[in-house]
Amino acid sequence: MQRWTSVAIGTLLVGAVAVVVVQARRSTGRAAGSAGSASAAASAAPAPGASSTEASAEGAREAGEGASDAGADGAAFVFLPDGKRAPALPPTAPKTVSFGVILFSYQGSELAPKGAPSRAEALERARAVVEAAQKDFADAAKKGDRGSTADAGRIPRGILEPAAEYVLFTLPPGQVYQDPVDTPRGWWIVRRND
Repeated sequence: MQRWTSVAIGTLLVGAVAVVVVQARRSTGRAAGSAGSASAAASAAPAPGASSTEASAEGAREAGEGASDAGADGAAFVFLPDGKRAPALPPTAPKTVSFGVILFSYQGSELAPKGAPSRAEALERARAVVEAAQKDFADAAKKGDRGSTADAGRIPRGILEPAAEYVLFTLPPGQVYQDPVDTPRGWWIVRRND
């Protein structure tokens, strides 16, 4: 019995240490990312009523800077394509959804191939495919980068960045979102399958 108690206490201790380490890394990343994104957007004038974080991310977006510049802490990924901060999911949002994604990687995005286009060029490519995706998503997925698929499987809430999650979980079933969504992996055209 003592052995099981020791194992349980050890497991709890390791879990607590892991939580502390993750929280510390998030705090450190936010502090470093805020300084970088603030300097990148220093020349951009904030929109009326916009917070400094919104202005910083918007300035970086307008400059076409890479994900590492636009928000090393993920700040850029809390904004919807229209520039507004993604709100909390409504209580009616499903717990999981099945989805498809067409990916357009850019320099600085996660797992971007060597020679990936700039962020602005990838956005242009993604915008050119949205209309085709609304007509035939599976065929349009062939025009995206490696990793694009009409059926990416099911995903629960809490996995994706705020903007991508809000878009995906508030889309009606069978619909394609009208704008590419910026993620750490690149621009996404998303379709909610169910």
